[in-house]
Amino acid sequence: MKKSILLLLVGFSGFMNAQIPTGYYSQANGLTGFTLKSKLSEIVTNGHQNRGYNWTVFATADRDKYYENDNTVLDIYSENPTGADPYNYTIVVNQCGSANGPEGTCYNREHTIPKSTFKPASGNEETTPMHNDYHHLLATDYDVNNKRGNFPYGEVGTATWTSLNGSKLGSSKLNGYGGTVFEPINEFKGDIARIYLYFATRYENQIQGFTYAMYDGTKTKVFAEPFLNMLLRWHQQDPVSQKEIDRNNAVYNYQRNRNPYIDHPEYIAEIWGTVMAVDDASFSKNLTVAPNPVKGNTITVTGDKDLKQFKKAFIYNTVGQNVQTIENPFQNGNTIVLKNLPKGVYILKTGELNTKFIVD
Repeated sequence: MKKSILLLLVGFSGFMNAQIPTGYYSQANGLTGFTLKSKLSEIVTNGHQNRGYNWTVFATADRDKYYENDNTVLDIYSENPTGADPYNYTIVVNQCGSANGPEGTCYNREHTIPKSTFKPASGNEETTPMHNDYHHLLATDYDVNNKRGNFPYGEVGTATWTSLNGSKLGSSKLNGYGGTVFEPINEFKGDIARIYLYFATRYENQIQGFTYAMYDGTKTKVFAEPFLNMLLRWHQQDPVSQKEIDRNNAVYNYQRNRNPYIDHPEYIAEIWGTVMAVDDASFSKNLTVAPNPVKGNTITVTGDKDLKQFKKAFIYNTVGQNVQTIENPFQNGNTIVLKNLPKGVYILKTGELNTKFIVD
């Protein structure tokens, strides 16, 4: 059943601190609002190395070790999280700079923020280091990348084209924007949101001169209201995954800066605030809690994967605190005993699966 719940954006900082250099975010301690954003901009700019435009980092950052776990290219435009992928690519072997074939021919490099937008009002092309910033460069199918073109990400009302994994191109249904948009599948909407918020932070001192339908012309909020609300919802509804954590580490090892909103998702609410989560249940990733709402202290968990493979489960509250960690949660059945959780909304996360539940 669909429901609308006012939630604070969720941060999983306790779960995701692995491999963050000691003290990397220490200067951000105690800051909030756009002051925090500016400090994070300094942090992720310092040490950032422009490594040029190449294919190197994809070999470590974009392998499928989470779904089929077959080491093929993890392409957000072709991945089918609940079944067989429509096609697979082998790293390096199937890369291409251009192609004439249909979807499934080869993969190339997707600038999630279109490179055409790196053009200041002065008219002078400014393409580096943003053109070569691998935090927003993904390995994706050439044909789908080409179909998406320079259109902003959004939520589609009427689709004019749909990829084999369900990503869509079509007219926007966002209140306040009526142009053409590209909508990825739910599984990767949070990934896109955190990439966009990273870009808005890393390039805070340049972005005011960039032209893009998603921007509002400021260096603080950056995004026009319809798109900001959408990105905040996507972030909330699709929490940080292990895939993102591993990719953040791989890109850091390559270009020496990090996406702070993967390491500390709670920063997003502290900077941009919160939104109403609409149709929240549709974003649950193949995991179900019963009963929901929870009346006692015991829940039964089911999923579309064998849950025995997961060695830990985590429960978070709506301010991002890890309120319970369960070791080997599904070795002897699918029942979890809650530890005196107060009434409220929580997220249960295990592996790449997650769902929200209510304690009543």
